[in-house]
Amino acid sequence: MASKAKLPGAQKGKAAPRPSATQNGVLRGMMERLTQKMFVLDTNVFMHDPTCLFRFEEHDIFIPITVLEELDNHKRGHEEIARNVRQATRMLDEIVTGAVSLEGGVRLDGPSKGLATGRLFLQTEAIPNDLSNGLLAGKNDNQIVAVVKHLQGKFPDRLVVLVSKDINMRIKARALGLKAQDYLNDKVLEDTDLLPTGILELPPDFWSRNGNGLESWKKRATTYYTLHGKLAESMLPNQFLFQDSGGSQPFYARVVKCDPVKGVTLATVTDYTHHKNAVWGITARNPEQNAALNLLMDPEIDFITLLGQAGTGKTLLTLAAALEQTLERKTYSEIIMTRVTVPVGEDIGFLPGTEEEKMTPWMGALEDNLDVLNRTDDEVGEWGRAATQDLIRSRVKIKSLNFMRGRTFINKFLILDEAQNLTSKQVRTLVTRAGSGTKIVCLGNIAQIDTPYLTEGSSGLTYVVTRFMGWEHSGHVTLQRGERSRLADRAAEVL
Repeated sequence: MASKAKLPGAQKGKAAPRPSATQNGVLRGMMERLTQKMFVLDTNVFMHDPTCLFRFEEHDIFIPITVLEELDNHKRGHEEIARNVRQATRMLDEIVTGAVSLEGGVRLDGPSKGLATGRLFLQTEAIPNDLSNGLLAGKNDNQIVAVVKHLQGKFPDRLVVLVSKDINMRIKARALGLKAQDYLNDKVLEDTDLLPTGILELPPDFWSRNGNGLESWKKRATTYYTLHGKLAESMLPNQFLFQDSGGSQPFYARVVKCDPVKGVTLATVTDYTHHKNAVWGITARNPEQNAALNLLMDPEIDFITLLGQAGTGKTLLTLAAALEQTLERKTYSEIIMTRVTVPVGEDIGFLPGTEEEKMTPWMGALEDNLDVLNRTDDEVGEWGRAATQDLIRSRVKIKSLNFMRGRTFINKFLILDEAQNLTSKQVRTLVTRAGSGTKIVCLGNIAQIDTPYLTEGSSGLTYVVTRFMGWEHSGHVTLQRGERSRLADRAAEVL
């Protein structure tokens, strides 16, 4: 019969001593370290998000000395990358300055105010570059990969992961049998198909199914409805509903209030498809454009996002609404239009002139749409159109995003074109410039992103759509149908 194993310190006839609180804490700490991951951050992660140190929750972070050297090389300049590097460097300095020793890592729960509970490790010893497969030892990327390989051998029971925005570096690490992944914290959505469209087509049997519990009343020219049920539970404020019954006039409504107890309140909206409601001579050609014009013409809506492929009318509708409310209704004092200056092909170099003259080549869409809007009135003649064009140009200002920081726009109609090329930080910088009485409209197509390191899920335009979703003073519409020409529609479909 096998003898029973004795616990350390156990005596015959006596119970084994219980571990002390200190021993329990040490054991618990060891188990937590084994379950926590260790992330090795590449330089481009700091360039992309200077607050990335606080985005890994309970896991540990390791920074190679090569990353610190690369950050030092990129800290000079006025670009967004240089500003991010300087912010990340200052944050690292604050964390490390208060630490007694760097050998055991620096706890992040204090500097992050509870957002991160792991530890920050800096490379404090020379790590040999023992990479194989013909990788050059002097290249910075290879040195960082060598650090990951060294840590994986040093901590075989822990998962060591390289985090990098560089695709080739991640492929190189995986080829050596190492774990590597993209920095995903900035992604708002994994699948952009989950983005709301802002408009819902009602089923044909909507009235027959909801007629019994439907309450309705009229106030001036607007009819209100109260809706209950599963369909109402999925609705958001300022979401548009429409139903095309064929021969009769289509039904257009907007969600004005969502109450979990009282239900959803709908209100009929202005039909901008009719010529009597034309905005600066422009009428809506489809339900999505009708929804967009209702948002653009509503003074209670402060922030609007319009998504859609080329030719859906985003810029034309926005400019028409801006001119109508600035020149005719005097709701806003000025129209300001800006966009990010990211070239599609080779950069043509520096442009001469003032800020507005430098931005003019980037504003071809503005010029094209102003020409269309200026031809809507055939009765004024050539002289009248020329006078109107001069008046419009005096009220439309073109500004650069580089000079937006620190400004405040009061009573302005601000248009941000090509917003899909902005990061979430850049969009936040712009939207927070809004003063009282200012409306901001963000236009873009998330399928046409020209900025490196940005994807459909991490674009600043996707970020603001999801963050403002459900706010009563914001609205969003995805324009589906192209109205530019049959050639443009075909090209967008097959190319």
